[in-house]
Amino acid sequence: MRRATSSKAGFVAVIGRTNAGKSTLINAILKERIALVSHKAGATRKRQKAIVTYKDAQIVLIDTPGIEKRGRKLDEFMQKEMMRSLQEADLVYFLADMADDTAAYERFLAVCRLPHIVVLTKMDNFTLQERLRRIARYQPFSARFLGLVPISAKRGDFAALLEETVKHLPEHPFYYDPDELTDLSVREICKEMIREALFDKLSDEVPYSADVIVDSFSEGQRIDKIYARVVVEKESQKAIVIGSGGSAIKRVGSRSREMIERFLGKKVFLSLSVEIMENWRNGTINLAKFGYDS
Repeated sequence: MRRATSSKAGFVAVIGRTNAGKSTLINAILKERIALVSHKAGATRKRQKAIVTYKDAQIVLIDTPGIEKRGRKLDEFMQKEMMRSLQEADLVYFLADMADDTAAYERFLAVCRLPHIVVLTKMDNFTLQERLRRIARYQPFSARFLGLVPISAKRGDFAALLEETVKHLPEHPFYYDPDELTDLSVREICKEMIREALFDKLSDEVPYSADVIVDSFSEGQRIDKIYARVVVEKESQKAIVIGSGGSAIKRVGSRSREMIERFLGKKVFLSLSVEIMENWRNGTINLAKFGYDS
């Protein structure tokens, strides 16, 4: 619903290979943790919008799954989510780690003709001379992009990127109320925080086979109560998630609760159970249970 007016407003799809720093960038710009962040690839599974008001413009950032293919129904859904983001977008950020070569960018150029800004992340890892050398790799493609902006999410200074973005947005009223930060519900954000804890606290192979269903979310005056299920595909994975004497699920629950309480600004009671749903990533009906509707 369009409620406010502004000189400019538009949708910006944030695209890049897995683990390029898309969700980290969005959280850093918002100064709020709403997008799942993990050093493990494939953490982001569906689109979500982050709403940024900058001067007299509204920039709606669309977080997207990483560019990759594996072959399951879930992977197909993730690729469709990325393509839907591009269809919505007025502009694209193509994110690349400054350490990477231009191969991923060249693949992007082969399939996308949308106006875009190249955003080189993690620049703090390099000296000034090395940064300039790596930026120069993109010089042969300068006619294809609108701008190239190196950033550091650690420093948190995104003025150059936002200024470059606003220059290329269309004249349009605001799409969202300026007080809104995301199109996700609080329930969905809590789910993503539990998933982030799974990626953070469990061994590499399990989080890709796991997801979360929030069965109940009730708000109270002093404490909110959340009942959720961690769903895996095999008995062996369930054993890992629970851990010896329940140690692993306790770590996941503690980390989840910490993030959720920080986000909500109040105490939270969180109950996590673990169940098996065989091959859930490869069934359309099962995917819908997790909110991955085609």
